[in-house]
Amino acid sequence: AHSMLKGKTVAVVVPCYNEESQIGFVVDTMPDFVDRIVVVNDCSPDRTAEVVKELIARDRAKGEGKRIPPYKVERTRWNEAELVLQEESEREMAHYVPSEVVNDHPETDRIILINNLKNGGVGAGIARGYKWCQDHAIACTAVMAGDGQMDPHELESICLPVIDEGIDYVKGNRLIHRSAWLVIPRVRFFGNSILSILTKLASGYWRVSDTQTGYTAIGLRAMQAIKLHRIYRSYGMPNDMLVKLNIAQCTLREVEIKPVYRVGEQSKMKVMKVIPRVSRLLIKSFFIRLWRKYLFKDFHPLFVFYNYAFLAGIVTIPYAYKIIKAFITGAQVNTEPLIAFLFLATSSFQALIFAMWMDMQDNERLYK
Repeated sequence: AHSMLKGKTVAVVVPCYNEESQIGFVVDTMPDFVDRIVVVNDCSPDRTAEVVKELIARDRAKGEGKRIPPYKVERTRWNEAELVLQEESEREMAHYVPSEVVNDHPETDRIILINNLKNGGVGAGIARGYKWCQDHAIACTAVMAGDGQMDPHELESICLPVIDEGIDYVKGNRLIHRSAWLVIPRVRFFGNSILSILTKLASGYWRVSDTQTGYTAIGLRAMQAIKLHRIYRSYGMPNDMLVKLNIAQCTLREVEIKPVYRVGEQSKMKVMKVIPRVSRLLIKSFFIRLWRKYLFKDFHPLFVFYNYAFLAGIVTIPYAYKIIKAFITGAQVNTEPLIAFLFLATSSFQALIFAMWMDMQDNERLYK
């Protein structure tokens, strides 16, 4: 079987929770160029693990696959920094959900099974899969759901920008497909729009639209640039990834993919529960990005503008209250609250628009 894409290693992380009926299909339809299928079973009570073990045995019977040993840094006089990073990477294993690699021959098996020993959520599963790929220096790592919802024919178009052009992160976008309005359920569309607006603000990738897609590919450099074990463990995972990637100045591209709904899978996401949770995560992430990226890493005036906009906005509130109260009771409004209100409200609004505009300009180069 021909493997690798243009001589570069490709792995696909498949997070699974109760996918005994679908996982065989996902593995069997995986394109030939994929060197490793890293199945992360998130403590499923069903037979997911047994099914994957059978697939590994069946695959092994065909003969040995390509050897991919764990990546080790050889000590030289100049690479102390690399060694420190490798030690740090080994220590970080303690921060992931406890897990075990099931394979007897992990260096040559094409299918790798990692069992999370506690249920950690979809983000925790993906993070653990990423960690395996990072440890094995895989050039391009994609993510595909374990439920057969993602079309394997689209995998190549998602991986190629990483391999050919060195783009750090590629994500599918279902909303630019012309069928989107017809096939995506309305409540999903609405939920996706709200989260997309917040994700643009929080992440700095202002041109991203379909933020909840899980069909993505990431390059090795980007995987090393972010703290994988800190990835949000539940459904805010794709949003959190975008924030972390932006702070690390990673380039991004969106690729059109088909929206696939109706495959017999039941979505495990409850829209009304997820939106408030993810919104909180995004508001927090916005401030983390603002301070890390535009103050600590490198100062940018948008830091001052954003902060002024929020401060002035807060100070405006009592004056607005006084004016509204006077308006309701029909009393005379003093000039002091009026002037203060006009100045603060106007300058706060202007500062906010300036900050957003500068933010867009600064991040334009990351959107390839």
